Amino acid sequence: MKKTPLYSRSRRPAEAPEAALAAAPPVPAAPPGRRARLAALLARHERKVWALALAAMALGIWYGNPALSMKAPLTMEQIDAAMRKSIEDKPLVSPAARAYEAVIPSVVRVIGLMTEGDDGSDDKEHGVVERGVGSGVVIIDNGTILTNLHVVNGAKKIRVTFFDGSQSEAVVLNTQPDNDLAVLRARTIPDDLSAATMRSTADLTPGDGVIAVGYPFGIGPSVSSGIVSGLKRQFRSPDGQQMLSNLIQFDAAANPGNSGGPLVTMDGEVVGIVTAILNPNRQRVFIGIGFAVPIENAAAAAGMPPF
Repeated sequence: MKKTPLYSRSRRPAEAPEAALAAAPPVPAAPPGRRARLAALLARHERKVWALALAAMALGIWYGNPALSMKAPLTMEQIDAAMRKSIEDKPLVSPAARAYEAVIPSVVRVIGLMTEGDDGSDDKEHGVVERGVGSGVVIIDNGTILTNLHVVNGAKKIRVTFFDGSQSEAVVLNTQPDNDLAVLRARTIPDDLSAATMRSTADLTPGDGVIAVGYPFGIGPSVSSGIVSGLKRQFRSPDGQQMLSNLIQFDAAANPGNSGGPLVTMDGEVVGIVTAILNPNRQRVFIGIGFAVPIENAAAAAGMPPF
């Protein structure tokens, strides 16, 4: 039966279906033919017919291609061997190695220098000796460097060594004693100097992987990996004269010389400046507890906007 349209272009009322049927002459029903019966059968079993057709097509392709029909499925041993071969050809790089590769062009060695006459020596030649050795990280590609204040405090000269081995004298632009931070500016810089990427600590959580990069005992650049052990920690300096707060606690190995170096996420982004290690025996060696100043504080010392 023809359905009455919901919407019509004509404004005339549609003729009632009953009246149209009454007016139409009766049509004698014709017996269904073979073609009609076949169509009805196909309509009733349409899904099965399509499934059989697809199966027949797949079998035809399989048997028509000897390479497919004769090749046996791979065994677990073959799959394992293929994976081992792939790893040997292109070894997987660890997250710590990727983070180190991302940040290392921005890490510098920082040395505070003083004349021998200034430290009480009676050496008449007044040669230059090292007063403090630490690390730093370039945060602006014009040679602006973050480090710890205690690395350069009292130094007559400051010398930085860049990743490519070139050296430069540096001057102190600003200090933030409350966070043991100093901002340096190198007088000469490499042509391809790159600044590290900094990241907010807002979403940093205990258990996140981090690396510490720097020059422990002057050796380096060196990298150690670990995790964030805690947040908002406090640390009092061994002489008891300074209390640092809001620190990141981490367990990546750090030793004297790491001071001022970057604490880096596995994405290669700097979240802190390594500033202290805790040792109840008052020895300057690492026992598993290090502290870093959050990068928000460090960026503020450089006059950079907060994240």
